[in-house]
Amino acid sequence: MNTIVQFTSSINRVEWEEKRDRHRAAVVALVDDYFADKQHQHTNPVVDFLFTYYNFRYASLKRWSPGCGVLLEDGAGCDDFKHPEFTILGNDVFVDASTFPEKRVRGLRWMHQLLLSVRERQPLLNCCGMHEWAMVYKAPEVRHQSYPLRLPAEELNAFVETHPIVCTHFDAFRFFTEDARPLNKNVLSRENVDQHEQPGCLHTNMDLYKWAFKLYPWVGSDIILEAFRLAMQARKLDMMAGPYDLSSIGYDAIPIETESGRVRYKQEQATIWKAGIPVRNALIEAVEILLNNIEKAHELV
Repeated sequence: MNTIVQFTSSINRVEWEEKRDRHRAAVVALVDDYFADKQHQHTNPVVDFLFTYYNFRYASLKRWSPGCGVLLEDGAGCDDFKHPEFTILGNDVFVDASTFPEKRVRGLRWMHQLLLSVRERQPLLNCCGMHEWAMVYKAPEVRHQSYPLRLPAEELNAFVETHPIVCTHFDAFRFFTEDARPLNKNVLSRENVDQHEQPGCLHTNMDLYKWAFKLYPWVGSDIILEAFRLAMQARKLDMMAGPYDLSSIGYDAIPIETESGRVRYKQEQATIWKAGIPVRNALIEAVEILLNNIEKAHELV
């Protein structure tokens, strides 16, 4: 594809340097303590998840990009933008849509359609975090072995058997134990992901971070950071409502095995759903800008 120059905005050097520095400082404030603990081999199943299951490197999270369609004035000589996705235009620089790999365009369109479909659906707020319990139901061993379970195995299994499991997210469902999968209301598979994803799901909201960082640097780091914050908030609720006792690292349980715990969970789940709305909208807009510029770049071929 040829280079296409179509900008929605331009930012002078003072402005983009401020944006870049604020972004880096925000990321450092969020997770530097976590990485300090990691040096002492401390585990944290809340934050670990955001850097293991989601494989966006910390260095990349700290690096700032304006996203596609933004011209950075006087940025041509800046080391921050000496990457193949950036193109120099005189003394200025921009993220070039024509560098987006052609083999990824089909996946980009699928992602766009999924984001649109989820946005149009009503949120379901009735899962009460049972997916985490289904991952340890009758399990010979558990994932987070550094932390005890909050209930004895017999009580935990009885709880799972007597409470509905209505998970809608395949990438949570696939970690269910073999015994737990038939207990789920929905038959989930990789092939029917787009039929079940819905905006009330914690993992669907966490995945906004995945979709955003997969498009770095064509999607702006401001969106990626907001998606990361949302994912951290959702993961915290995810684990606090789960079967593990994480009080030793400062996470008090939300006991969904009680009525008051289930009420609290639904309230906090609704808060995350609402917080995800502007993040999803911003990501959809950024993807549409990218797709539009990719199409125009193809027209020049």
